Amino acid sequence: MMELKIQLIPTGEIILSPGMNGENFCHGCKVVASEGVRAMMESALTARDRVGVQDFVLLENYTSEAAFIENLRKRFKENLIYTYIGSVLVSVNPYKELEIYNKNHMERYRGVNFYEVSPHIYAVADNSYRSMRTERKDQCILISGESGAGKTEASKKILQYYAITCPASEHVQTIKDRLLQSNPVLEAFGNAKTLRNDNSSRFGKYMDIQFDFKGAPVGGHIINYLLEKSRVVHQNHGERNFHIFYQLIEGGEEDLLRRLGLERNPQQYQYLVKGNCPKVSSINDRSDWKMVRKALTVIGFNDDEVEELLNIIASVLHLGNVQYGGEEGSACITSDTQIKYLARLLGVNGAVLTEALTHKKITAKGEELTSPLNLDQASSARDALSKAVYGRTFTWLVNKINCSLANKWEPVQYFNNKIICDLVEEKFKGIISILDEECLRPGDASDMTFLEKLEDTLGGHPHFVTHKLADGKTRKVMGRDEFRLQHYAGDVNYNVNGFLDKNNDLLFRNLKEVMCMSENSILTQCFDKEELSDKKRPETAATQFKTSLAKLMEILMSKEPSYVRCIKPNDSKQSGRFDEVLIRHQVKYLGLMENLRVRRAGFAYRRRYEVFLQRYKSLCPATWPNWQGKLSDGVSTLVKHLGYKPEEYKMGRSDVLLWLLCAEDSVFLTSIFSFFQPYRSKIFIRFPKTLFATEDALETRKHGLATKLQAGWKGYSQKSKYQKLRSSAIAIQAWWRGVLARRRAKRRRQAADTIRRFIKGFINRHKERCPENEYFLDYVRYSFLTNLRKNLPKNVLDKSWPTPPAALTEASELLRKMCMQNMVWSYCKKISPEWKHQLEQKMIASEIFKDKKDNYPQSVPKLFLNTRLSGENINPKVLQALGSERMKYAVPVTKYDRKGYKARTRQLLLTANSAIIVEEGKLKQRIDYGALKGISVSSLSDGLFVLHVPSDDNKQKGDVVLQSEHVIETLTKIAICADKINNINISQGSIQFIVGQGKEGVIDFTAGSELLVTKAKNGHLSVTAPRLNSR
Repeated sequence: MMELKIQLIPTGEIILSPGMNGENFCHGCKVVASEGVRAMMESALTARDRVGVQDFVLLENYTSEAAFIENLRKRFKENLIYTYIGSVLVSVNPYKELEIYNKNHMERYRGVNFYEVSPHIYAVADNSYRSMRTERKDQCILISGESGAGKTEASKKILQYYAITCPASEHVQTIKDRLLQSNPVLEAFGNAKTLRNDNSSRFGKYMDIQFDFKGAPVGGHIINYLLEKSRVVHQNHGERNFHIFYQLIEGGEEDLLRRLGLERNPQQYQYLVKGNCPKVSSINDRSDWKMVRKALTVIGFNDDEVEELLNIIASVLHLGNVQYGGEEGSACITSDTQIKYLARLLGVNGAVLTEALTHKKITAKGEELTSPLNLDQASSARDALSKAVYGRTFTWLVNKINCSLANKWEPVQYFNNKIICDLVEEKFKGIISILDEECLRPGDASDMTFLEKLEDTLGGHPHFVTHKLADGKTRKVMGRDEFRLQHYAGDVNYNVNGFLDKNNDLLFRNLKEVMCMSENSILTQCFDKEELSDKKRPETAATQFKTSLAKLMEILMSKEPSYVRCIKPNDSKQSGRFDEVLIRHQVKYLGLMENLRVRRAGFAYRRRYEVFLQRYKSLCPATWPNWQGKLSDGVSTLVKHLGYKPEEYKMGRSDVLLWLLCAEDSVFLTSIFSFFQPYRSKIFIRFPKTLFATEDALETRKHGLATKLQAGWKGYSQKSKYQKLRSSAIAIQAWWRGVLARRRAKRRRQAADTIRRFIKGFINRHKERCPENEYFLDYVRYSFLTNLRKNLPKNVLDKSWPTPPAALTEASELLRKMCMQNMVWSYCKKISPEWKHQLEQKMIASEIFKDKKDNYPQSVPKLFLNTRLSGENINPKVLQALGSERMKYAVPVTKYDRKGYKARTRQLLLTANSAIIVEEGKLKQRIDYGALKGISVSSLSDGLFVLHVPSDDNKQKGDVVLQSEHVIETLTKIAICADKINNINISQGSIQFIVGQGKEGVIDFTAGSELLVTKAKNGHLSVTAPRLNSR
């Protein structure tokens, strides 16, 4: 069964998924691909209100900057960061990862016409590559935009595309790997965090990739332009030095850092603290260090070269920590610690280096003189050496990478081309010339004298303004130390402070001599001894920039260009944020509106006949479903039916070649014919609205076509499905009837056999086990066990148990005991230590009082407490008198005097050794457990009890009569503490006790309606207590 699937991929492109045989195609369509047919740019036009148009050329109001920016906004909101202006690619930095750069996407753009897929950096890369192969012309891709717009990432994506899609052999794969791995190395040594970009390239880079006749990359060459050496010694607040310094400190192994004399703390180095930004959340220096070390190996660096390279990097950090002191006019180095490290790392003599860092050589009349440096001059000399060492090492590094990429590289000679504006570079009168002249002239030259000279020389230039030359309104926004260049994209102000210092790129001669004597093989290549014999003054930074830019333009002018314009959506590096003011400024200075107007001067849309006809043929009855004639006739019929006006479109024609028919040079004729051939087979549409109307009509037509196709297909598929289901149902029903019949017969036979065996067993149930009754006996056993399983006792108090058959009596008893043991074990396992202690007390109480004391049943459900008196209820003097004795139980009691039986409120305290009766803060009586003879209590519900003590004990005054509301709990506690469980006497009628001095007292107990304790006429203590339980 065939199925049509449509997929929308993250680039905004719509593709048709492959069919049963791995191919997708339409009748008359020449585009066939195993991964699906790519629907062209027109597919996205129906969603233009939401996602904008993929080519700005298709904007109806193409002269409106607001419409241009709104289209950018729509696409940016939908994560569609690429848009065309004809063949120019506009890229907006998304500041997040997008799933549009994997290998599947690369294959989707490989070898496909530029406009047949949605805009992408891969489309530009592939188009340049195919143009190079088919046209045999060198190509270049120019990526422009401000810092943070994504230029570096765009160049990476292009390299990755070539590495994956180009043909490869073992040698070619090595070149590919080195091309890719050159990026992290160059970024580590040439990129840094700035206020606008966490990975800003601080040097210009031109990368040339060479391909063989098969289209495989076989070599490459990198040219670097003007590394920002000043960043080595100074960074603005919030910025960092070059990445490699932080990567080395953060990721370097402990042995490596120890060998280089470095600490794992960037705050220890003067060259790394000026920006006050050692850590960046978006940068993982440790991970980047591992990547750089791996990349150096892939590129071809051996261990010695890596070691010497890292020695130089470490030496720059040590140079920054060289501190100066000394008297006025003569600087000296305050500590030789850094000099020792520098001498070892750079391979130079420490004393010679110290001399060079504090003195300079002056040649006068052929004689060399040594002059001491003051503090400022010495610091400048140190910084100049640091910049020179790092800058030349970076140049060496680029050359080393070029050697690893070289494939018989030969520099190409290019013709000169003047491109810099005369205002900047004109000889003798341009800004660069005036700056160089001011740097070279004797006297007190300063940044302000340079500005004054600019005003004198360029004061009448229409594009040059200073505070002095400006009108009153402009002076309010310009400083006195600024000048302004009025560019086509807007006004740019320059502050002259530091211009002369930055332009002078001087290194004292004696410092060069020291570096030329270095034993470090890299430094010997960076500092050529021939420099020492060259008497010419080194070029200034501005002159170097001018020369480098001219060389770059020479290279670019020799190649066919493709353009990528990168745009930064906001200054805060946030994904999803679209700063319209910032973007409008970039659109202006990148000249995108001018580019669009030039492109729209012709036709907004062009397509080959077969592609146009294949897409829109369903809109005309004459061309649907297939056109059998010439393609050009079919397109003419179609556009007439659609009502195109003559001024809205043009058909490619062959009239332009008629004048060549009489030409005698057939080779020339063939070449011209091949040049015009692509334009003869295309239709050109001038206005976007014409294309939009056609696309909207197609979208409407699709619904009608889809309805017809669905109706026909559903009818056919449902009929076929019904026929299959019917035949299948008949076969299944016949088979299933047979299965059911066989099952029923089998069950009947089994049932008859079971009944027969059961009846025989019942008849012979009282006989010994035999074949006739074994089934019945087994069934009886099984039934009992099944019943037992369902009716097991629920807890230890449940004594129920099913009655077993005679044959299982013994087994049933064993099972009952095992079940009870298991329940008891399970119950005990769940008991906590506290509850166990409670149960132990309850068991003792039961043993003493059960069926003996009338109020015992009421005490059973009540928990025994550890004490009935809290610490605050006991007088502190009592606690102090007890000392180290630990109180185990305390309860309020009523004590009856021996004379008159007057009731007194007391407290009974139990310790480990004695029972103590307390009156407020006094210990009235202490009864040692060893001296306690016994305890008497009545069988009624009263709470009186008597503690019997020896009559001959002089410490005691006689037996103690007490009353407690918790008599069961209190007596149980006393019995446990005193170990007198068997010494508690429960009397039925009366209790005799010793009053003192050999006299006896009697307590009479009688049952009554309420509790009453009084002294009887006979002198006895009379206790009346109600009965709570009948016995």
